[in-house]
Amino acid sequence: MQVILLERVAKLGQMGEVVNVKDGYARNFLLPQGKALRASAANIARFEADKAQLEARNLETKKEAEALAAKLDGQQFVVIRSASDSGALYGSVTTRDVADAATADGFSVDRKQVVLTGPIKDLGLHDVTVTLHPEVEVTVQVNVARSAEEAELQASGKSIQQLAAEEEAAAEFEISELFDDIGSAAEDDFLADVAETQGSGEEQPR
Repeated sequence: MQVILLERVAKLGQMGEVVNVKDGYARNFLLPQGKALRASAANIARFEADKAQLEARNLETKKEAEALAAKLDGQQFVVIRSASDSGALYGSVTTRDVADAATADGFSVDRKQVVLTGPIKDLGLHDVTVTLHPEVEVTVQVNVARSAEEAELQASGKSIQQLAAEEEAAAEFEISELFDDIGSAAEDDFLADVAETQGSGEEQPR
């Protein structure tokens, strides 16, 4: 199907361009979202008549998007999820989860603006693209953790593998300390028994 674009569409074209697209893509995405019109003679004439108004509206929304982008770019949002010891999530983080986390921190982001190249299924820091406008994109970071404390540690640069290794080392140290304490106590008991035996031996008459 031939359509005329009413705004820039990534990997497709700029506003005003007539392009060929698959029928399903046009019917399910471009046409219902107002991003394009069927490239009929009447619609092309309609676009030319409304072009100045469309360009002005596009410029206004672009400026608004750029203002938000200046604040949003590089932000980190925490998403708390249950996960296994290896860091695999029980489920995945969706575009809605990212949008909700950004909104909770005071940014107006819709899930349709969040672009995931694949599902987020692991703990850690993940870079995510947010399309605020056809010509304005920013990158935010999603910090997926099992708790707020773990999120803080990950934000400081520690991976889930490092955290697990540190926890394991701490546990081994505690066990080692415990055995040292038990060993010291046993040695003290033994020395006390020897002293007591020697003491009782000296008191016996010859």
